[in-house]
Amino acid sequence: MENLSFLTVDEKPISYVQAVKYLQASGKLGQFIGDILRQYIIEQELEKREDILISSALTEQTIIDFRLKNKLTEPQKFQEWLQSNGTNYDTFHSSVAYGFKVEKLKAMVTESKLQEYYIERKIYLDRVVVSRIIVETQELAEELLTQIEEGTSFEQVAREYSLSDEKIVNGMMGPVSRGTMPDKLRACIDIASPGQLVGPIELEGRYGLFRVEQFLSASLENTQLRQALQNELFEKWLAEKIQKLTVKLQVN
Repeated sequence: MENLSFLTVDEKPISYVQAVKYLQASGKLGQFIGDILRQYIIEQELEKREDILISSALTEQTIIDFRLKNKLTEPQKFQEWLQSNGTNYDTFHSSVAYGFKVEKLKAMVTESKLQEYYIERKIYLDRVVVSRIIVETQELAEELLTQIEEGTSFEQVAREYSLSDEKIVNGMMGPVSRGTMPDKLRACIDIASPGQLVGPIELEGRYGLFRVEQFLSASLENTQLRQALQNELFEKWLAEKIQKLTVKLQVN
């Protein structure tokens, strides 16, 4: 292996051993091996599972859609695109079919665990849109709360008094994950209604007034969220599989 060529650069061969040394020097050898092991696990699973079948018609239609979207309907243009990306039609066709197989494997691996994982993660997936006013003392926070309750706009008070960066946008923080909120703030926010003021609440030596704008509850009906959770679970499953492998690097 020491003399086998891995790459040729300007007519000069680079051996597998030298390639490994380059990866070690760049600190990327572990990632490189990890990617190989990840692919190994996936392909081993696909070989074992006879129920993962992808129709040729689905693959062909996906390629047609891709060509339409990227304005590659003319055969010559598509051929030029394939060549510029270092591939050919058969390889491209296989990669599309392979992608469908991996997605089907991912669904099968995560299906039984997805609901439980969603419940575990829900506190971080649920978000709340809030505005805030941060000041140095409780006395000032209470005084400002009184002003707002008596008719002064929250936005005006935020612009004039708040110490937080959001003052320039009237105190609006935008969507915040419930799981990242301090416990005492989350407890108050959870029982509030949109438009309601919360506080003053002491946080890290300062005092905050918060206005709940909107609750954004997560749902598995959200296709994008469902896909993201499936990806997370699939990567965990792969990591567990890789941990059980016995790996030896065959380089002198």
